Amino acid sequence: MNFEKNENQIMIAQMVRDFAEKEIRPYIMDWDESQEFPVHVFKKLGELGLMGVFIPEEYGGSGFGYLEYVTVVSEIAKVCGSIGLSVAAHNSLCTGHIYYHGSEEQKRKYLPKLATAEWIGAWGLTETGTGSDAGGMNTTAVKDGDHWVLNGSKNFITHGKSGDVAVVIARTGEKGDSHGMSAFIIERGTPGFSAGKKENKLGMRASETAELIFDNCRIPAENLIGKEGDGFIQSMKILDGGRISIGSLALGIAKGAYEAAVKYAKEREQFGKPIAQFQAIGFKLADMATKIEAAELLLHQAAYLKNAGKKLTRESAMAKLYASEIACEVSNEAVQIFGGYGYTKDFPVEKFYRDAKLCTIGEGTSEIQKLVISREILK
Repeated sequence: MNFEKNENQIMIAQMVRDFAEKEIRPYIMDWDESQEFPVHVFKKLGELGLMGVFIPEEYGGSGFGYLEYVTVVSEIAKVCGSIGLSVAAHNSLCTGHIYYHGSEEQKRKYLPKLATAEWIGAWGLTETGTGSDAGGMNTTAVKDGDHWVLNGSKNFITHGKSGDVAVVIARTGEKGDSHGMSAFIIERGTPGFSAGKKENKLGMRASETAELIFDNCRIPAENLIGKEGDGFIQSMKILDGGRISIGSLALGIAKGAYEAAVKYAKEREQFGKPIAQFQAIGFKLADMATKIEAAELLLHQAAYLKNAGKKLTRESAMAKLYASEIACEVSNEAVQIFGGYGYTKDFPVEKFYRDAKLCTIGEGTSEIQKLVISREILK
C-alpha cells in the first residue's frame, strides 16, 4: 500500500474544507437545536460531485474510488457529523445498492438523479423488532401479477421523510431464510408509501431519521433489484462498504474533537502556562493522536481492498469497530480537556461527544462487528 495521499484526495480535502467552512460550520448548532435537515446543503454537495463519489461519470457521478470517499466523509464529519452521516448514507446505501446490484436500466434511471442530489436517497433494512437480527424482518412483499405489494414498516431510516427514492428490503420467503428477502426501489409519492415518526435523537440531529410505512404499497415488478431472494445477500455486501462509511464518519468526528482539543490546550492557561504543557494533558493528546492514526490506517486498508475488488468483510468490520470506539474515546477526552466549557454548547466538543455514539450503533453495532470479525478469523 502507498500511504501517501493521492492528488485527488488532496484536492477533494481542500474543496470539502472550503465548502464546510462557508456552508456548514456557521449553521451547525442552529440545525442541531432545531433538528433541521438542510436539504439545500446536499444539493450543493451534489453540484460538487460529492453525492456520487464512486459512481462512474457515465451515470453522473465523480468516478472516484474509496480512498477519495473516506476523504470526503471524514473531512465533512470533522465539521459536522450530521452532514457527514447523510452524505455517507446517501452514497453507500441507496445509491451504492442500485449501482452494485441494479440492472442497467435501473442504473440509468436512478443514478444520475442520485449522484447529483437531484434526488435524496434512503435505504430501509432495520425494523422496530429487528435491528441486528435483520433476517427476522416482518415487512413483506407479495407478487401480484406484474406488481409487488409491500406491507410493513422500517425504522431508524436516514432520510425517511425527505428521501425521494428508497431501496427497501422486504421478506418474500420464510422468516429467517437468508434467501427469503428481496430488495426493491420505491419512489416517494407511490400510493401506500409514507413516512412515519421522525426520531428525536441524542446526536446527529441534523441528519433526518424516520420511519418508512408501507400499506398495500404496489410497485412495478421491474423495481425488484436483482433476483427474488437476493436482497439480504446484497445488503450484507452493501454493509461491508457501509462499514467504511461509518468508520470514515467516526474518523472525522475524532479528528474534529482532537483538533479542537489541541487548539484549546495551547490557548487555555492555568498556573501560569498553557495546559498543553502539563503532562496529564499532553499524554491525553498523544493517546488521541495515536488512536486516530491507527483508525485511519485501518480504513485505508479497507478502502484499498474495496478498490481492488477483494473480500473485505473482516477488514471493514475491524475498521468500523475501532474507528467508532475511538471516536467516543477521543471526543470524551476532548470534553475533559475543555473542562467545564466542554460541557457547554458554546464550544464544539460537546456536539462531537454526542454525535460519536451513533457510530458504535449504526450499520452494525460494535458487538455485531466483533461477531463478524470472530467468525472470519475462526473460519
